[in-house]
Order: sequence, then C-alpha cells, then structure tokens
Amino acid sequence: MKIRDMKMTKVMLALSTAMGLGGCDLTVPDLNRPSVDSLELTPTRPAVISAAEGLLVGNRAGYAAQNGYVSVLGVLGREAYILDKADPRYVGELLAGPALDPGSPAFGGNFWVGPYANLRNANTLLRALEVVPGMSDEEKEAVRGFAKTMKALDYLVLINTRDTNGIVLDVDRPIGADLAPIVTDREQVLAFIAALLDEALVHLKAGGTTFPLPLSSGFQDFDRPAIKMTVPNFQKVNRGIKARVDVYRQKWDEALVDLEGSFENINAPLERGVYHAFGTGSGDTTNELSPAINQNIYAHPSILKDAEYQEGSTTELDARVQRKVRLAETPGNYQGVSSDYWFANYPSGTSPVPIIRNEELILLHAEASYQAGDISNARTLLNFIRVTSGGLSELTPGEGGYDFITELLKQRRYSLLFEGGHRWIDLRRYERLNELPIDVPGHRVHPRFPVPESETNARQ
Repeated sequence: MKIRDMKMTKVMLALSTAMGLGGCDLTVPDLNRPSVDSLELTPTRPAVISAAEGLLVGNRAGYAAQNGYVSVLGVLGREAYILDKADPRYVGELLAGPALDPGSPAFGGNFWVGPYANLRNANTLLRALEVVPGMSDEEKEAVRGFAKTMKALDYLVLINTRDTNGIVLDVDRPIGADLAPIVTDREQVLAFIAALLDEALVHLKAGGTTFPLPLSSGFQDFDRPAIKMTVPNFQKVNRGIKARVDVYRQKWDEALVDLEGSFENINAPLERGVYHAFGTGSGDTTNELSPAINQNIYAHPSILKDAEYQEGSTTELDARVQRKVRLAETPGNYQGVSSDYWFANYPSGTSPVPIIRNEELILLHAEASYQAGDISNARTLLNFIRVTSGGLSELTPGEGGYDFITELLKQRRYSLLFEGGHRWIDLRRYERLNELPIDVPGHRVHPRFPVPESETNARQ
C-alpha cells in the first residue's frame, strides 16, 4: 500500500496460536525495534502514528491474495474458481470435501490469526494514546476513531467467515490469563461491532479536521476525521460500515439512519468509496486478484449464464458483466471444473479493491427500505441500480409482481461481484445457500469456516 511514500519497518512480536494472545505484529518505524511495553509506556508521536497506519496495512493483509478473503469467499459463493494445479485443495476442499479443514491455516483455519493480530495492535495503540506526549487531544481522538473503525472491519472478517461457529470478542487479556470465551451468538457479535463503530464516531466528531496519520490513496476524499457533514470525511465511511452491520443485524430503521450519515448519494459515481490500495514498490503488496499477476483465478461460468441482456439488446449482457469479466487468454480446467473467463475488475497488480462504496450503500438502502415497509422507495432504488450500473430495463410490479429479495440478491450479486464475498454472505443470511450451483457431483456449499484447530485445542 502506498502510505504516501512513508517507509515503515515491521516489528514481529511473539504471537500465540490461541486467543490468550501474548503479542502482535506491529508496524512501526523505530529501527531500535521497540517492545510492546515501550510503545505503551513510553510511546513517541512517530511510533503512534506509524502504528495507526499499520492497522490499515494489517487489515489489507491477505485481502487480495490467491488464498485471501475476496478470492476464497468468492469460491465458496460460486463467483470464482481457483484452478491452481500445484494445490488441489482450492477445488478438492473449497468446492468439495466433507468440511473445511480447521487445521489448515491457509484454508479452513484462514482469516483468524491475521485479524486477531491486528486487533491486538489496535488495542496496544489505544493504550499508547493515553500516555503519548506531543499529540493534541483532537489528534488523539482522531486516531481513536480511526483505530476503532479498523477494529470493526477486522471483527467483520471474523464473523463473516465463522458465522454461528463463533469468534472471540475479548482479545486483550494478558499473558497467562484464562482464554476468553468463543461467542457463538451472531447477533451479540454484530451488536458488539455496531457499538464499536458508534464509539468510533464519537471520537471522530471530536477529532478535528485533519488526521495526524496519512491514509492510503484508497481513502481519497475521506481522509479527514471531522468536517461539515455535507463534505466527504471519514465519519461518512464509519456510518457506511455501520449501515452494512445493521443490515446484517436486520436493524432496518437503524440502518436507514446510518445511511443518512454515510456518503450514499445517487448523484455521485457508484464507484466512489474507500479502497485497499496496492503497489509494486519495495515492501508493498500487489493485488493478486488481477490476471496480470495471477492467472489461476477464474470467473464462475454462471455469472454469464445467469446475466440479463441490456435494455433493447439481445447480444449485450449486463454492463457489469462487461466491466468485470473477460475472456481468459488461457482457459482453465482442473478436477472436473472449467472456465473460459478471468475477472476484469482488477486489470493490474496495483488496482484497488473496494472496502465499501456508493453502489453498495444504495443497495443497502433499498434492502432496508423494503424490510422497513417503504416498498416504493425500495423498488425505485433497485431500479436505479439496474439501469445505472447494469444498463438493464426497469422492473415493474406487474400483475403478479416480482420477488423483491430475489431481485435484490441478484443485483447485489452483479454490483458487488468479486469484491468481498458478498454473494456467499448474502445467500447465507437469507438462508438461500442451496441456490448456489453444484458443478460436480459430490461438491457441496460450505456455509461457514470452522474455528481453527489450534484455537479449540488450546481450550481443552
């Protein structure tokens, strides 16, 4: 990530496998490699600022890797195939197999240690802010708001992957303390995340008009903690993420309030939002979702099969398909599955990957409006996405009407294609995973990731 050309040194701290965690992986610039104690007890302004930047780096880690969040959840949601003949598990386990392997940190045990390490980093940073000299109260509040928003994103990765298998919420216990419980109540976890985002908003409102830390280029226009609410700022990002969480919680009225404070705007570009940025410089990370970098990731053929034609055409598919899928230079075929298509979302290794953007917010608004009883507005917003993003004709209720949720899920499928596992998450929350295609007899749809074996073993 291009953190505005700021050079950083990673300091690896001891990390246990279970959530009695005794350390973290912290990005700081101090060449003397400070300990956790020194950051908490004798922190410096540069160390605190770099630690805050490191939260964005940590949240991005693995997001766009071949076995990362976007691609693996894309396979589970039948958006993608990963046809890597050097590792048959991308088909044999993710698409088949009796269950995801909790003992494999790259597959069933994935998306656990990384987010928790970043959460511990954030907690260390928050404690350091209590004693750091040379920072104003406004600057400290801005960093607190940023850190808690990033924590919410890390917790979302955990609950989106584990679902009712549960996650650990209390990740800040000292070494030697009893392990915190695994919380299997999904609503409790989401309520915890929502409260964290509300806390972050309070900090951001007191955080002045400038962050003391530089954000990546993916946060252009949203790199200020607080300013007039008519102007883009990080508070609006916070509210957009909160809207997503409250839709997941089925708190429809709360989601509508969140959206009012977000950057949702039908008159703004649908691509407007915040993104993970990537680069090719020393110490940076490239976007492995791009076929320019990785030619093992293919688009699922059902994307084209299920797409509608654009209005007035019998040959031009949904404009989102035209933008996001292209013919592969080398067709893929492995273990009985095949595809002739790559993704076009990410044309190069430096292409950004969305965290949240305007198009998703409009779709969240349509969903919340419908569920809250405002059917007319819901249909208007859904038609807006159909026409503006997909080039499709408007739908009218007609004599028999149409099933709004089915249509909503379809529009979310194409609008948010291969951006963050949305299809798998959406079908699961509406109990429709059985609608995903089974490509080969014996394949199955995995509904959630297991808690890693190292975590469960530590509790025995």
